[in-house]
Amino acid sequence: MRSNWIRRAGAISLALTVCMTTLTGCGELFVGYKEARNKAEEPASYTFPLSAPDTISGMTSYPSNTESDPNKRAIFERLEQATNVHVDWKAIPSDQWNDKISLQMNNYSTLPDFVFTAGFSDSDLLRYGNQGVIIPLESYIDQYMPNLKAVFDAYPEYRQMCTDENGHIWALPWIEQLGEGKTAIQTVGDMSFINKKWLDFLGLQMPTTIDEFEDVLKAFRDHSGELQKEFNIEGSIIPMSCILNDGDQDPAILINGFGEGYGDADRGRHIAVTDDKKVICSATQDGYRKGVEWLHKLYQEGLIDPECFTQEWSTYVSKGKSGRYGVCFSWDVANIANLADWEPLPTLSADVRNITPQNGSYTSGFDRGRCVVTALASKPALVCSWLDQMYAPFQSPQNNWGTYGDDGEFHIFELSTNSAGEPMLKHADLGDHSPVEVREAECVGGPLAVLNDYYNKYVTCPDDAQYRLDWIKEYYTPDMNTKYVYPNLFMNQDDTETLSNLMADIKTEINTRKSDWVMNGLSDQDWNSYLKKLDEYGLEEYLGIYQKYLDTYDLDQGSR
Repeated sequence: MRSNWIRRAGAISLALTVCMTTLTGCGELFVGYKEARNKAEEPASYTFPLSAPDTISGMTSYPSNTESDPNKRAIFERLEQATNVHVDWKAIPSDQWNDKISLQMNNYSTLPDFVFTAGFSDSDLLRYGNQGVIIPLESYIDQYMPNLKAVFDAYPEYRQMCTDENGHIWALPWIEQLGEGKTAIQTVGDMSFINKKWLDFLGLQMPTTIDEFEDVLKAFRDHSGELQKEFNIEGSIIPMSCILNDGDQDPAILINGFGEGYGDADRGRHIAVTDDKKVICSATQDGYRKGVEWLHKLYQEGLIDPECFTQEWSTYVSKGKSGRYGVCFSWDVANIANLADWEPLPTLSADVRNITPQNGSYTSGFDRGRCVVTALASKPALVCSWLDQMYAPFQSPQNNWGTYGDDGEFHIFELSTNSAGEPMLKHADLGDHSPVEVREAECVGGPLAVLNDYYNKYVTCPDDAQYRLDWIKEYYTPDMNTKYVYPNLFMNQDDTETLSNLMADIKTEINTRKSDWVMNGLSDQDWNSYLKKLDEYGLEEYLGIYQKYLDTYDLDQGSR
């Protein structure tokens, strides 16, 4: 009770502060703070490099164990030289970002001009927008951001996806196109991979059904001593490892073939769209139950890593690098094991043969809340003009993946030329380096757009992305039999907050029960109690909100 009162008191205090402020279309300065800054009169456009140096302030995150000073990263060093704009950064380690960013957004005395890697939810954007903490950006995009405007002009759906019901754009997006439609790289996140070296050694065929798959796992288990000796493996053999309820490391892709075939591709919201355009909860379908029961069977037979419920990413990777896995799950097996020895596991047939694509994937990788400009920016047009450089076709790939540089350092790219003789970023050979680790050391993330028509013009397609696209096209696209995915829709504040509140209990119930059932099994009584609990938590209202917005969207044409 006391914590709720404190939150209400804080909200009232903030509201009173906002009420003291006169806001215009681009936001005016908050008053009553130690460092009051008046809005500067700005030109109709900015040309870089500026004739005189200027400074803006930003906040960003960085992966732990990488360079902590953004201005020491080659990408930002070059941008400062090219623009004559210095950024006074406040940098927070990525693993602390979620805990600290909300506190930072309420600390107005030190709030910077912009937040570069915000990653804000729709609820965050609408709340901060309504409170006047961040400013609407649509007019700045049209006047000061020609690179982003060009993206919006070419793909109007992205502007639509960034715009709320009142016509405001509260944040700058991250967009990554790699493939399209059912061949887009985002259609499948939690790929399943199988140790082909073990299959060959034991004379086994690639499984295509759940029964064949179970037999393969049993062979890995029953011949563990032979595998250890043949491949010099220290530690016990683990037929299948995963991290339950952990994004791409979850084994949900295996249960697509049970029952109706929906599986549970959206493990953040647990929703799917039927072919008659109805939103359903994927985790209440009969196929989901049958799939979880089958996973329990595998666990009971000692075929699933007993640490799958609790292990951290670092532990998961360490065991994989030791060569102990027969089957594992991730975005890319190269992050966990030796790429050469592994192949994607084909779609497994159970009652049906199907792969449900991830929601939102048909419009590619997209983050609506990637970067915001705060109401304390004294030169918001300069900030937006500088941020627009992130959307330059030659710049976005670097921000997304990494850069090029001196011969003495390893970099993601080599500076090359395209067929027209123009500068192009060519991906360097990663060798034995983990793609994730190398990119984290160089890239800066933030707002950007990498479009399909950039490849082989401004940048080559990353090798790991290309083989992943090839895998999807070969192994999964032919079995994507469902017509629709839930699109990226910007809901109003009331519905966004209602969904967030409902989701807290619904998601916890689904994930908790799933872990328990995989470990201990489930009965009819367990299942009925689960359905009743979800109903009490407001599942019908939850699905109804999603349905309301879907009904206003043309799924066949991809526009409202």
